Amino acid sequence: MPPVSVVSAPSPILEVPPHTAPQLAHTLKHDSSVLSLVVGDDRIYAGTQDGEILVWSLGDFQPVHRIQAHKRSIMSLFLSEDRRLLFSSASDPIVNVWCPKTMNRLYEIYSTNDSFGDIFSVAYSSKYETVYYGAQNTSIQWVSLNDPSRRVSSDSASHPDRRNHRFFDSRAVGGGASTPRPTDERYELIPRSHTALETDKRANKMFAHFGYVYCMLITNSATAHTKPDDDVLISGGGDGTIKAWKLGGRDIGPDGYETGLEEIMVLGEDDANSVMSISVDGSFLYSGKLDGIIELWDLDTKQKLRAIKAHKGDVMSIHMGWGYLWSAARSGTVSKYSTAHYGKYEPEASQDVSQKYQCLTQWRAHDGKILTSAVTTYDGKELYISGANDNTVAVWLLPSQSTPEQPIPQENEDMMITSLREFVSYKTVSSRVEYAEDCRRGASFLRTLFKKLGGDVGMLSADDKLHHPVVFAKFSGKALPTGNRKRILFYGHYDVVPADTRKGKWESDPFQLTGLNGYLYGRGVSDNKGPIMAALYAVTDLMQAKSLDSDIVFLIEGQEESGSRGFKETIRKYKDRIGHIDYILLANSYWLDDETPCLTYGLRGVMHATVCVESRNPDLHSGVDGSFMVNEPLSDLMMLLAKLKGPKNHVMLPGFYDDILPLTAEEEARYDDILSVLMEQGNGRARVPAETLKANLMARWREPNLTHHKVKVSGPDGSLISSHASAKISVRLVPGQKVEEVTGSLTRFLEQEFRNLDSDNHLSIEIDEQAEPWLGDPSDYIFRTLEEAILKAWDPLFTRRSSLRSTAPTAGVNGSASNGNHTNGNYTKLGRPLYIREGGSIPAIRFLEKEFNAPAAHLPCGQASDSAHLDNERLRLLNLSKSREIFRYVFQKL
Repeated sequence: MPPVSVVSAPSPILEVPPHTAPQLAHTLKHDSSVLSLVVGDDRIYAGTQDGEILVWSLGDFQPVHRIQAHKRSIMSLFLSEDRRLLFSSASDPIVNVWCPKTMNRLYEIYSTNDSFGDIFSVAYSSKYETVYYGAQNTSIQWVSLNDPSRRVSSDSASHPDRRNHRFFDSRAVGGGASTPRPTDERYELIPRSHTALETDKRANKMFAHFGYVYCMLITNSATAHTKPDDDVLISGGGDGTIKAWKLGGRDIGPDGYETGLEEIMVLGEDDANSVMSISVDGSFLYSGKLDGIIELWDLDTKQKLRAIKAHKGDVMSIHMGWGYLWSAARSGTVSKYSTAHYGKYEPEASQDVSQKYQCLTQWRAHDGKILTSAVTTYDGKELYISGANDNTVAVWLLPSQSTPEQPIPQENEDMMITSLREFVSYKTVSSRVEYAEDCRRGASFLRTLFKKLGGDVGMLSADDKLHHPVVFAKFSGKALPTGNRKRILFYGHYDVVPADTRKGKWESDPFQLTGLNGYLYGRGVSDNKGPIMAALYAVTDLMQAKSLDSDIVFLIEGQEESGSRGFKETIRKYKDRIGHIDYILLANSYWLDDETPCLTYGLRGVMHATVCVESRNPDLHSGVDGSFMVNEPLSDLMMLLAKLKGPKNHVMLPGFYDDILPLTAEEEARYDDILSVLMEQGNGRARVPAETLKANLMARWREPNLTHHKVKVSGPDGSLISSHASAKISVRLVPGQKVEEVTGSLTRFLEQEFRNLDSDNHLSIEIDEQAEPWLGDPSDYIFRTLEEAILKAWDPLFTRRSSLRSTAPTAGVNGSASNGNHTNGNYTKLGRPLYIREGGSIPAIRFLEKEFNAPAAHLPCGQASDSAHLDNERLRLLNLSKSREIFRYVFQKL
């Protein structure tokens, strides 16, 4: 590209630093309105109102071709994916196919329908070698370029130029002359086509839309409703709907028409505003509509995620480019928007993405109406190209900062790491509404990956909930008959907690996977995206080796970090599709230290509640209005909270401790096994007696607790009597306790204590979240199989004896996990993994066990120092590869 001089400065309307309006690199003038644009590897193609196709070089902007291509306005241009065919449609109504290099006219295509009207849009499927065109008469028609039965002579009587025309060839009753057809000497300049194709009357989808078919495109892997490599036609119409069509059928249906278009999706049926332009990015679809509206749709869930008022005029063109959304409108303006997934990492800046779909730049690009645009990269420069009815094509040179950072695979990188790299790049923070589109993108990425690797996939969601979808995938085993195959459910979650970079504690971009000293760093790499990838690629290993006998079912939810809202309803709704389950496996925790492989067999449950006391009065001044006669909400609340716990943190709810399961000899032996490891690793540290350490573990793992989290009051800071005071509390439950009973006991206790206060305020108790405790059976077959897999994968960490030594040493330890990278040099070798419990909660695990009547087991993949939920979250590469090996063994053995 030659050096450019600014023809004229653009007129910026909005610039959000560091984003600036682009530089006008070149203007290409013509004597007719520019209605359509496409860009090839090194050329710009423009279709005009006069029916010409103009071709310029991107290198020096010199004209290369000027072809009279149609008799009337060129409504659409489409370049095939391999850049070998250029398609043009017009209001002739003809579709022409050109060689983009020579501009030889290879084909002319027409319909034999008399009242066809203008052809507004055209698309081409390379897979089926078929041209699709959408018209003014609401139809979509199609023809294969390689169907010899559709070839006719160039002077066919059915050609639009020669067949009887209802208007021009009609005569008055009783005789008279017909209306002369318009003619122009330019018509003689249209090149003769090599081949003429007549569309079969049966290759016609009448009323594809109840309005003009304004725009179409071809995509694949954009939705779970088709196979990964299937081409899908997406069309937008004057009736305000967007439709997705499955392609390829050649049979004749009962209505007498070909089955070449099968409708699989309709979006926007409740909106009559015409769809003028569309663009697809993964499973997201953007539609440009009348009155400056851009809508964002999720093709997997069929939900409208966002509507943006982008312009004052109709949005005639829309594109994704370099991670940004570009739109152009009849108002003469172009806008650049941030999108859900991409965004340049700025370590000192807030990552508050209230910036999602924020207009970063808007400028006036033309004095007339912009009717078309294109984006491209040429000679290392990013270009936005616009065409308008001011008879110009404008080439805009974009600033260098317009390219966001994207995950870059390392050379010769393992495919599991490459997939994990992209997976981590999605900011799937479920607790923050501004990350909603990121979560959908992450789910879409996972669904596409499952599908490409051979899974039968789906995006599951409850009808009446706007929760993030559960990604479902089933990999079928080869053992026959089907009914005899074991079915293993792997549960995980693609959502993550926020990554706060404002304090500068992250040493790398949390959403760009970074390898350092044998570890992978990034938000979610350990919790839970790395383990999901290990399980998935374990399945692919078995499939490639033709050794997958059991069915493996993945259920990956998107709201585990925010209470698994909607998960139960979704699973119950799709229980028949999921099918029966024999075993449940999850990998959502960590070793007890950095050296010793573990198996988790127990988790505490949890109940979160909000306790609120409200006054009938507004906020009052404590000096003017305060007295012993005023019952203050905050005082009432403090007295209630104080009643919940007694000395030594004893929970005062009646019968709270009655149903806790007793400590068995087998469980106590497991604690002794744990102590034998922790005490030996604690040599040289601050000493804690073994019994104290044991009591600490038991208190955290098998004893319940109640915690006061935070208090909130109404009104500003100052000497006020707040009219409203609320507190967040949680109760951690252990096996034997029933969450419903504890919830009822808490509610009754607080209500009684509040009555005892004799206050005229009002008490309300809201239960925010509930999760049952879980206790697995270490003697179950799934645990025994996991133990075998761990022994095999982590040999030589283990010796070949059946159990650990039973006598715990008396040396002490402070109980903290090791951060070292030891290889067990001086430690006693183990006979088996440690069986541990945890104090945290996973809402889904006990629910899945009960729903499918199947045992669950929990494999910790990471180390204690992984810093899950903290800054610089990481996962050791060795742990990731070993986890893949363990999953492979378990999936095969079970």
